[in-house]
Amino acid sequence: MTRNSLIFIAAGGSFALLAGAFLFQAIGYAPCQMCLWQRWPHAAAIIIGALVLLAGFSGRIWAYLGALAAATTGGLGIYHTGVEQDWWDGPTSCTGGGNLGSGADLLSLDGPALVMCDQVSLWIFGLSMASWNAIFSLALVAVWIVAARR
Repeated sequence: MTRNSLIFIAAGGSFALLAGAFLFQAIGYAPCQMCLWQRWPHAAAIIIGALVLLAGFSGRIWAYLGALAAATTGGLGIYHTGVEQDWWDGPTSCTGGGNLGSGADLLSLDGPALVMCDQVSLWIFGLSMASWNAIFSLALVAVWIVAARR
C-alpha cells in the first residue's frame, strides 16, 4: 500500500470514530467533558489527512503528526476508562467529587444535565465507548506510523 492509501485509511478511521460519536449523541447518549476531549484529536487527524490527500502536503512529518493525534485521543480514552473504572481520579468538574453548584442550581430544570465522566452510559461488548475509542485509536496510530515509514 502507498503512503497516501494508508493515510486515507487512518484519517478515514478517525472520521468513522468521530461520526460514530456524533451518531450516539444524536440518539440520546450525551457526551461528558472527557468524551468531548477525545473528539478534538480525531478532528486534527482528519484535517491532517485532508492536507495530505487534498492539498498535496507531503513528507513523513504529516503522517507522524497524524500518529500523534491518534495517540492523543487513544491516551485520553485510556485515561477516561481509568476514571470510569475508579483506577484513578478524574477531573473534579465532571466526576462524583465535582462542584455541582448550589442547591438551587441542582433543583433547576432549565439547564442541561451534567453528564458525569465517571459513569458509563453505554457498554458495548463489555467495554465503554471510551475504551473502544482507545482501542481503535491505538490501532490507527499503527496505521499512521506505517504510512510514515513508506
